[in-house]
Amino acid sequence: MRDHPHEGAAAPGEHGGPLDEGASGSHRDPADVPEEWHGRATNRVQWLLAGIGAACLALGIELAVDSAWTTGLAPLLMSVVGCVLAGLLVLFGTLAFVHVAVRVDKDCLEVRCGHMGLPRRRIPLENVVGADFAPRVTPRHWGGWGYRWRPEQGTAVVVRRGEAVVLRLGDGRSFTITVDDAENAVRCIRGRCGIDKGRSAGA
Repeated sequence: MRDHPHEGAAAPGEHGGPLDEGASGSHRDPADVPEEWHGRATNRVQWLLAGIGAACLALGIELAVDSAWTTGLAPLLMSVVGCVLAGLLVLFGTLAFVHVAVRVDKDCLEVRCGHMGLPRRRIPLENVVGADFAPRVTPRHWGGWGYRWRPEQGTAVVVRRGEAVVLRLGDGRSFTITVDDAENAVRCIRGRCGIDKGRSAGA
């Protein structure tokens, strides 16, 4: 798990991380913008939580197999179902956010969570009106890990505390992703949006 070395705990709305003036799309040479940018972030603590989920699931199976069903059927059934459901929910909720992979190409930004790539979100760059670097985002800002939504802040994928990319979208909403090397991601997004806008204006 990698945390950005910047001190302080900037809230998701407090951006302004160090990006040079040439990072904006209007000043950036198109040749400097990579064809694709790939980034990811990992949280090993999630594996511990996944282990707890697996233990709950195993306990439910153990109760179902080894317990005597002749007496107290209803309480035992509720215990089995409760353990199995809790285990499955914890396993899905943690394994889906053990890591996040982000890809930026000429058309869109794509976010894939977990080993199965779910949940997934694809944002066309034509819908992006701004991209900011947030030096330190924590689960506390969003009420926990995972895929989060808060009416005053927008949507976020938070897999660990540290640096993040904050997209400002044309509909007024925002989307935050905790990802390593977020500054270069912001430069790439700004450059791509600048290239696209320039081409559209010249068309």
